[in-house]
Amino acid sequence: MRTMTDRAAQTTLISAPLNSCWDVVLGFEKYPDWAKDVKEANVLTHDSEGRGLRVEYRASALGRSTRYTLEYDYSEQPSRLSWHLVEGDIMRALNGAYSFVEVDGGTQVFYELELELVVPLPGFVKRRAEARILIEAVKELKARAES
Repeated sequence: MRTMTDRAAQTTLISAPLNSCWDVVLGFEKYPDWAKDVKEANVLTHDSEGRGLRVEYRASALGRSTRYTLEYDYSEQPSRLSWHLVEGDIMRALNGAYSFVEVDGGTQVFYELELELVVPLPGFVKRRAEARILIEAVKELKARAES
């Protein structure tokens, strides 16, 4: 049985310049310091400019520990950083992006996520988990970039 991919998005204004937001999102190995669900982040490969290309994560999700590897796309930098799932133990798809727009007073950040789990979950459970992931990710990024 194939489950549907769910998409969700969240936006916030961060009172920090765009380059500060970029520094936070590109500091993959520091994610465990500020993103509470991320327990480990290891850059496996770098691109020609030294940025993390493939990053392996260990995180808590849905009450358990999960491992997954994401590959990042910098082709739209500095306005967007996107990623897709290379491999994961409980997900078939985990694609997303941070989009950044410099505005008066800081940076508007738009976070989008597309998730497909291996095991189907009831809709309300999935929606609650997605909302938590999105809200927490944006809140934690904002706190880190503004600190």
